[in-house]
Amino acid sequence: MDRGLSGWLNGFIGVLIFSGSLPATRLAVIGFDPLFLTVARGAIAGLLSLLLLVAFRQKRPQRSELMSLVIIALGCVVGFPLLTALALQHISSAHSVVFIGLLPLATAIFAVIRGGERPKPAFWLFAILGSLLVTGFALAQGGASTAMGASSFGLSFGDWLMLAAIVVCGLGYAEGAALSKSLGGWQVICWALVVSLPVMLVGTLALLPASFAGIGGPAYAGLAYVSLFSMLIGFIFWYRGLSQGGTATVGQLQLVQPFFGLALAALLLGEKVTPAMFIVTLGVILCVAAAKRFAR
Repeated sequence: MDRGLSGWLNGFIGVLIFSGSLPATRLAVIGFDPLFLTVARGAIAGLLSLLLLVAFRQKRPQRSELMSLVIIALGCVVGFPLLTALALQHISSAHSVVFIGLLPLATAIFAVIRGGERPKPAFWLFAILGSLLVTGFALAQGGASTAMGASSFGLSFGDWLMLAAIVVCGLGYAEGAALSKSLGGWQVICWALVVSLPVMLVGTLALLPASFAGIGGPAYAGLAYVSLFSMLIGFIFWYRGLSQGGTATVGQLQLVQPFFGLALAALLLGEKVTPAMFIVTLGVILCVAAAKRFAR
């Protein structure tokens, strides 16, 4: 198979897998504390990553690559899972999926910063317009927050958590895409998980629930999905796709992720997906697509 076509295929599989992350997290936080969910999914994926690296006798990363692995771990292994788990205690997964429309833009911005590129002014125009669309939607949906209410700026606590999650995940994606060129696609996420494994294991033992009796099957299914697919398998396909087809090209596949996420939220969770969610998501996707065109 052509390397470019293989990159698109692997990237598309990765996006499909990631699309189920927020609905699965929503299921998991019904039975598990967000902190425990974060460390448990990291520990499970970390142990599997260690087995993969040993089984395939992968070389250890160089000392100069350790800082990048720490950044990836903080963004993708700890930051995004924890922040989204906390956010989904206050907002629906359908509501949160709208924010995912900003993820490719955040990734592009960090790629620009890290690579020292000088995007055209139009890039920033569409970046700001996309951000305004998401912010306006969040302001209009202020009632979606249940526990914390809206802040003085009109954004709910869950909205702020999702915005923070997008920022740290974008940083982790951009750093991982750059590092995959030297370390390898699937090796990047595996080593990032292994780097964070000691902390995840200690956290899992410390936060272990006193009893698992009241935790239902859907919560376990959500934990299994985010541990195996969102945390590991999805990244194997995603970074492999980025490595084969190029970050700028394959990265555009993230633009379809919000639509898959909204569909899964409606089908699996029975959540209401309003026309406004689709309209705003489409608007954000158009802005991100235009911004990526002027990124260089």
